[in-house]
Amino acid sequence: MLSIKENLRETLKKDGHPDRFVNQFEYMGLIFCPTSMMNPRVGYGEGQKVDAWGVTKEWPIGTPGAFPVHTPDKIVIKDIEHWQDYLKPPKASGFPDEMWEVPRKMAAKAKEEGKFVCPFIAPGIFEQCHNLMEIQNFLMAFYEYPDEVHDIIKVIADWELELAEDICANLHPDGLFHHDDWGSQQSTFISPAMFEDFFLDAYKQVYGYYHDHGVEIIVHHCDSYASTLVPSMIEMGINVWQGAMSSNNIPELIEKYKGQIAIMSGIDSAWIDNPEWNEETIKEVVKRELDKYTPNSFIPCLSQGGSFSTFKEVYGLTSAAIDDYNKARFF
Repeated sequence: MLSIKENLRETLKKDGHPDRFVNQFEYMGLIFCPTSMMNPRVGYGEGQKVDAWGVTKEWPIGTPGAFPVHTPDKIVIKDIEHWQDYLKPPKASGFPDEMWEVPRKMAAKAKEEGKFVCPFIAPGIFEQCHNLMEIQNFLMAFYEYPDEVHDIIKVIADWELELAEDICANLHPDGLFHHDDWGSQQSTFISPAMFEDFFLDAYKQVYGYYHDHGVEIIVHHCDSYASTLVPSMIEMGINVWQGAMSSNNIPELIEKYKGQIAIMSGIDSAWIDNPEWNEETIKEVVKRELDKYTPNSFIPCLSQGGSFSTFKEVYGLTSAAIDDYNKARFF
């Protein structure tokens, strides 16, 4: 039986020989760095909190995650023509050594467990832009203020590069888990051509830095439709697209891009991570979906962006169902 890391590596190869399905996030040791630990995160039903970028967020009861609050008084960049007056990135590097003690312990534990050391970065460049500006304003700005949008993206990308340098110097990771949602369930927010114009080079710089400094696998979370952006994902250096929803033709993507990028999802969280969840339905959905695939370039996983679920029991039961399926099919 292959180790967790060996099985993941075989899954990513075009002609690899994984001996089972990778089970959700089992191969990741997620590491939270000083920027994450210093950044207030709002919990479920906790009310509003302001993060290090000045973005007010809230996780309302009955919703699957935290969202920015964009009443006019809480939008950070209130005038894009004078964005420099509003955009004040938080500290990205130069943290005292003691702030790296916990992340280093997390990294050491991941290594001991045979997992990839994966710093967790969220939100990504696209999401940070619309968090700061409000999404409708941001999408209109691509047409009305393209130069300013390019400038804002560069500031955020440069901040991520500074963060990447500090992470690589202190943790020497061999993986990365990075969030950035680029679409709805049915379409991308912007066209592939516009996405390439505004975001491709920024992400090539950021992900290129990580790959050049020892990161073997880059996992990008985008729980949406984003099939038309897969060529850009590959060019950016993404190894695993996590979160691909069922609105994407996943079998077709695997057939077309096998060996270039793996698809990690196939189980829409909404199907089983809801108030009506039950163990029997979880088992049925897992079997139904895994019967469609081989382990080559496919990793079954809830579409949600982490080793958790809105209803806390669901993630563990999904992992158990995948484990049982692996035993029945491969051993």
